[in-house]
Amino acid sequence: MAIEVRIPTILRTYTDGAKAVEASGDTLAQLFADLDTRHAGIADRIVDNGQLRRFVNVYLNDEDVRFLDGIDTKVADGDNVTILPAVAGGMR
Repeated sequence: MAIEVRIPTILRTYTDGAKAVEASGDTLAQLFADLDTRHAGIADRIVDNGQLRRFVNVYLNDEDVRFLDGIDTKVADGDNVTILPAVAGGMR
């Protein structure tokens, strides 16, 4: 099962600069574990203690997984997963 994972610029050092990579799994947790076997260290930037990191947003086919089943959200062949770190800061 091939699922496209879109990688944000800040995490592309783990994917040798690739904007999108493929991974497989039945849930996001399995998908991120598979992604980590192909691109060592990337899962630690997305997942912490079995949960999505607080400032990392993940979208499955343009839907925020926090409103689905979080890291236990089921994925299927042909789905698109987008990892998007939260952006904050600026001038006062």
